[in-house]
Amino acid sequence: MRIIALETSGSTGSIAAMGDGRLIVQTSLSTAQKTAQSLAPTLKSILRDANWEPNAVELVAVTSGPGSFTGLRAGVTSAKVFAYATGAQVLAINTLEVIAAQVENASGELWAVMDAQRKQVFASKFAPNKSGTPEMLLPTQILDDAAMIGKLASGELVTGTGLAKLLRYVPSEVRVGPENSWQPQAATLGRLAFAKYRSGMRNDVWQLAPEYYRKSAAEEKFDQGLLK
Repeated sequence: MRIIALETSGSTGSIAAMGDGRLIVQTSLSTAQKTAQSLAPTLKSILRDANWEPNAVELVAVTSGPGSFTGLRAGVTSAKVFAYATGAQVLAINTLEVIAAQVENASGELWAVMDAQRKQVFASKFAPNKSGTPEMLLPTQILDDAAMIGKLASGELVTGTGLAKLLRYVPSEVRVGPENSWQPQAATLGRLAFAKYRSGMRNDVWQLAPEYYRKSAAEEKFDQGLLK
């Protein structure tokens, strides 16, 4: 099965071409490349490197959130446009699930965290199923940094880009995922998407939308009466 995976949730990102869940080619994206317009030439380059015609792609996978507003909009918009134009199926996956899946041979419960700014993190708790794939135990939530540290129990593992600011406060009895696995990768997204698609999961291209999990700073100021 030919899969294009778009991961644009953070300050950087990546696009991958996957064949039956195996990586064929992946390229990194800079912050400047994470707009719907700039993703198009990178996607074209990926297709060329994989030696695929656009219509040969059967599934487009995308991280739907949490993450940056701009990055998520660009990724989801690009996935929808490509799927509509080619007739490919589309499948969205939670960004924290992708991060959790990057911990190899994970055992026990683990937390995946991303920086949500304002001294907060996006966080979800997972445990590996029989096949080793992480299953979400607690849904994505926004926690104050201190509250997140307080939730970490002895023997649990924590991973993700949110550790860039939390690491110094993580108790010694809590395991920390390797730093090279903190950033979500398109290849991991594609691998998860292949397994989920085979189990019957997919999204409606017309209904697909980013999941921000919070209002933008401007929206919050408006709600507070600070903007008119």
